[in-house]
Parts: sequence; structure tokens; C-alpha cells
Amino acid sequence: MGSDALNGGSPTPLSTYVPPVNPPRSTWSAAGVEFDNSKKEIKIRSVWSYNLEHEFALIRQEIDRFSFVSMDTEFPGVVIRHHHPYTDPTERYQTLKSNVDALKLIQVGITLSDAFGNLPDLDCPDQRFIWEFNFRDFDISRDDHAPNSIDLLRHQGINFEWTRQFGVSVSRFAELLMSSGLLCNDSVTYITFHSGYDFGYLIKAITGQVLPGSLPEFLNLLRVIFGNRVYDVKHLMKFCQGLHGGLDRVAQSLGVDRAVGKCHQAGSDSLLTWHAFKKIREFYFDNGEEGLPDKYAGVLYGLEILCF
Repeated sequence: MGSDALNGGSPTPLSTYVPPVNPPRSTWSAAGVEFDNSKKEIKIRSVWSYNLEHEFALIRQEIDRFSFVSMDTEFPGVVIRHHHPYTDPTERYQTLKSNVDALKLIQVGITLSDAFGNLPDLDCPDQRFIWEFNFRDFDISRDDHAPNSIDLLRHQGINFEWTRQFGVSVSRFAELLMSSGLLCNDSVTYITFHSGYDFGYLIKAITGQVLPGSLPEFLNLLRVIFGNRVYDVKHLMKFCQGLHGGLDRVAQSLGVDRAVGKCHQAGSDSLLTWHAFKKIREFYFDNGEEGLPDKYAGVLYGLEILCF
């Protein structure tokens, strides 16, 4: 994949793309070993319809060694707002459900890491990789969207004409996601930021249906699909004195730089979320690679009832 495509530009033309042969896999285990990745270049693997199967094959090969999954999505904003104060999680969920049911996914970003912060190198010693999936289902000329949100995404480099022509079908993405090792896997830990909508769009894609009618049903489905270890950094911030605001502000407060890409690009934001989580875990919870206590798991910011 060329550098322009990796940074939100045009993908390689279908007629000239030849998927690379999967390289032989090394046999080392990351468990108990920490590596210095500070000087390795991080690249975003931009995923389109023509390389979808190949990229999921790579993820399947890496998930056992890199079982921390940081995830972010991009979607067409919020178009339905209920006219009452958002003081109750059940009311917030109904607004979330109304929007997710009506709108379509644009991007999903995935960062895989081990407990020490190592990212997959895919047998490229001087590089590390994260993933960004681009979807074709959203048609800007026909589908509902918030114009300001679309303008922001355009400004940040998302090309809606290319995603419509070359993007991934959400239904095919969901099929491959089910067999990727990312779901229904007790070894996986999910790291997110203010992720009610993120999980809402993924659950809609996986089930092929509108979201459940009630918040408890939604959170139970979250637990069944994504497991018990789901951490929302925005929720964790409640227990971290001095941390406020959105992802970029939090990262700045923690002294975390954006390593690659731009804000409001799903791949870049998934990586920044992971780096912010690492700093929070180190400075506020002091649990190292052992993770966080279970009491923080399964709680999504704004939807604060336990899912089990």
C-alpha cells in the first residue's frame, strides 16, 4: 500500500494491486519479554475491499500474541437528539440506539498490542503496524448524516468517493470479524474511548440487526461478543485527578503524542487511545502489565451500569 493510501488518500487501483504473499511467521512469544519499539516507524494498514481477506489473515495470526485490542470508529455524526436532559443512562442509550439504527459506519480502527506496548511488526524489523478499515456502505449523496461531522472527516482526509467505490462491505467485514479471534475470546482485552457508539456500530454490523431495545440487553450483548475485559478510558478518567475532555486533550495532559495519522481517523485514534490507556494504567493505577481491577471493566462512559 502506498504512503498516500496509508494516510487517507487514494487506494492502489484494483487492476494493479497484487496482495503480498504471507511471510513465514516467527515463533517467539511476547510474554514476559519487553522490546524497545521507540524508534520503529508505525504504519497504518489501510484496508479496502481488495485486501480485506489478507489483512484479516494477518490479524488472526497476531491476535494470540497481541491480545490488547484498542478500537475506534468514525461515523456520520449524530442526527437524532431527544428533547430531554441526558441525566439517565437509559435515556442516553435510546439516543445512541436511534442514531446507530439510522446511520452507517464509515471507518474502524484497530491497534493490536501486547501487555508491554509492543505492536505487531509482521516480520518487518524496523516497522510496526495498525489497521484502518474503510467502508463503502455510506453514500454521502443519499444517507443521513450530520453535515458538520462529514465536513470534519473530509478535512481530516477521508475521501468519501473512494470509500464508496473501493471500501469494504460492512456485512463482509462482520463475517471475517467473527472468525478473526477478536470476538468471543476470553484472552482479549478491549481498550476504547467514550465507546458507546463505537460498540453500537460494531454490534449492529455483527448481528445484522438494529440495536436491542434496552440498555441492559445492549450491555449483555457487549459482554457476550467482546468479553468481560472492556475498558473505556473516558470512564477511567473519573478516577484520575486532573484528566478532562476529549481524547486529544487527555493525551496532551498525559504527555502522549500522536504517533501517526490525524485526529478523527479511526486507525490513528485507536493508537492514541492505547497510548493514553498505557499512561493512565502506569500513573494512576500502577498495575503494570497485570491490567486493571475488574470493577473498572464492562462500564462504558455515559452508560454506567455494569454489563454483568
